[in-house]
Amino acid sequence: QVQLVESGGRLVQAGGSLRLSCLASESVNNFNVMAWYRQAPGKQRELVADMTRYGSTYYPDSVKGRFTISRDNALNTLYLQMDNLKFEDTATYLCSARQIKATTVDYWGQGTQVTVSS
Repeated sequence: QVQLVESGGRLVQAGGSLRLSCLASESVNNFNVMAWYRQAPGKQRELVADMTRYGSTYYPDSVKGRFTISRDNALNTLYLQMDNLKFEDTATYLCSARQIKATTVDYWGQGTQVTVSS
């Protein structure tokens, strides 16, 4: 069973930076797509960044230019660098990994809390 463990979330002031990590229990190259989502209380889960196996990335306008997704294949780790944080970035951030074989399977971590003080 694939396990994803996020870390790095904490309280930070607006304008500050954080780097989140997602440690996978197997090689990140085994996944077709890895992504970061966030969910704030009372809101829908939102995609904030994803990266394909081949390195293509996607960011919604809400974080483009401020967030950067990357990975370290040797460490089986996905990262999310978040700069110029805003109060509205406050949420639980979750790591996701998708494997597409005979079926599509999505794996999720438990999440890490990011709180941005204004």
